[in-house]
Amino acid sequence: MDTLVWILICGALGLVFGSKLERAVEEKCESGSYTRSGECCLQCPPGEGVVKECGATQTECSQCLDSETFSESFSHTERCQTCRECTGLMRMQTPCTDSNDAACVCNYGYFMNDLIGECEPCTVCPHGQGVMFRCEHSHDTVCEECLGDTFSDRESSLDPCMPCTICEEGIETLMRNCTSYEDAYCHDPLSPTDPAFTGDSSSFVTDPNRLWSPSPGDDNTTPKPRSPHFISKRLNENLIPIYCSILAAVVVGLLAYIIFKRWNSCKQNKQAANNRAATANQTPSPEGEKLHSDSGISVDSQSLQEQQAQTQTQIVVRVDGGGSV
Repeated sequence: MDTLVWILICGALGLVFGSKLERAVEEKCESGSYTRSGECCLQCPPGEGVVKECGATQTECSQCLDSETFSESFSHTERCQTCRECTGLMRMQTPCTDSNDAACVCNYGYFMNDLIGECEPCTVCPHGQGVMFRCEHSHDTVCEECLGDTFSDRESSLDPCMPCTICEEGIETLMRNCTSYEDAYCHDPLSPTDPAFTGDSSSFVTDPNRLWSPSPGDDNTTPKPRSPHFISKRLNENLIPIYCSILAAVVVGLLAYIIFKRWNSCKQNKQAANNRAATANQTPSPEGEKLHSDSGISVDSQSLQEQQAQTQTQIVVRVDGGGSV
């Protein structure tokens, strides 16, 4: 009886441990597939794709090509996928790698409308409204009304509401109140740069280009904002003569340097020639000595011939006079 009990206990323990071992073996096979020989199919890691699926043999993997193909997860069936291309109104946010696909977003100035799945131009806030949140690739511009002491005098998808100008008390005079779509205008009667007024602060200049058109019911004529004066053009005009003067000075300096070098070279050549001539005069050449000796010989032979002719003349005279030689 005791033997039978022990046999039953051992059988139960064997069943328990066997089931646990079987579950452990099944949990280790993450792919959930086996080869014909009973081996667990291997999975290709991210960055590698399946070349040959497991079956008769084990899984075969291959490296994906960077910027061309990719594989993002472990798999024993998926091959390398082709990278996405950003075209049209889309731009690339992150490039494609062997383990991650490229990420495309809308171009600057556009946002993705999730309702239609296309890029649309960003909203431009009108006059009197400023930008609360700028347009991004994932959402449109968010505008807000300029309230309190703020204004916006332009249409923009970037600029927020700007604070109104505050006139200096006791110095400037408020000529126009700040509204949501235009800034306040302050006048300093002592400022000589304000073209809206003459020396008398109560009189306005009648230049229509510098004055606002009076609105009905207004007693005062408010000046138009001055158009910006660009000084870059005048500055460039003033710099042109300076550049020309510098260029002329450089050219004259180069010419003077070249003339000096030529004059110095000629002077050295002339001095060398004089030195050679002086050396030649101090040392007589062998040809000169030969010429001198030849001239001496010719002079001696000529004097000898003259003496012989004179002797012959004296002999002839004696023969003619005396009859005897």
